[in-house]
Amino acid sequence: MRYRDLKHFLKDGVGALAKGPIAVIFVEDEIEIDTSVRHHLHLGFRAVLVLAPPELALPSDLTERVHRIDTPVFNDLALVRAMNQIIPAAEGQWIYYCYNAEYLFFPFCETRTIGEMLAFHTEERRDAMLTYVVDLYAGDLAQYPQAVSLEEAMLDKSGYYALARPDENEHPRERQLDFFGGLRWRFEEHIPKERRKIDRIALFRAKAGLQLRPDYTFSDEEYNTYSCPWHHNLTAAICSFRTAKALKLNPGSTFDISTFEWHNSTRFEWNSQQLLDLGLMEPGQWF
Repeated sequence: MRYRDLKHFLKDGVGALAKGPIAVIFVEDEIEIDTSVRHHLHLGFRAVLVLAPPELALPSDLTERVHRIDTPVFNDLALVRAMNQIIPAAEGQWIYYCYNAEYLFFPFCETRTIGEMLAFHTEERRDAMLTYVVDLYAGDLAQYPQAVSLEEAMLDKSGYYALARPDENEHPRERQLDFFGGLRWRFEEHIPKERRKIDRIALFRAKAGLQLRPDYTFSDEEYNTYSCPWHHNLTAAICSFRTAKALKLNPGSTFDISTFEWHNSTRFEWNSQQLLDLGLMEPGQWF
């Protein structure tokens, strides 16, 4: 089903938000839309919302499987504004959000569905899940000038770190950290300071009054914690070409970057075990 804007969807298509988990994919360009949508359908989301500019077309076999919502995307806060309209309409449901050319992985996702994972997470009295945005990039930029190749995807196997997240009084927030690494760390001179973090609260349960903020955290501070007070919880990873393609499409950085590869690059194997082995997500108590 296609909707002319988000207001139209929230009036005529809101029934799609009655049962989760729900995936919201925000399309910024034409790169890997098809694979992004199919990947998240395969994970088992009950509803997939695709917010995209009107001129972008989806493959015909996907049009009946997703809710296509025509959306202006040329604004830094477009995703945040859209999510803050969707949240009150999906109260009580688990929602995930990402951009095109991004792919969610969670522990054991090859054999378990997103619904099974979130059911366990809910039993642990958690209403949100920390995800790390793991940068992917093509090894050969001469062959792949947009820095995107699923077949030749690379990632950094080390170079990730965390710092205490201060509150308004400059005291460390309880069970909250700012995470850094990947291309945003290695090429930080091209990345605004406020966009260098790689943590994103991308899986959460909608509730009345909840607001997503521009830094991908929420107005409820408990949603922004990496675990509960008594043990480690599940985390997930969003494997993303978004930073790589931005660095290569931006005239201010593209000529300064001849390759993204370095001594800590490794081939991405497109499975959750590799991400677990690299410490890029946490199984918690779920086995």
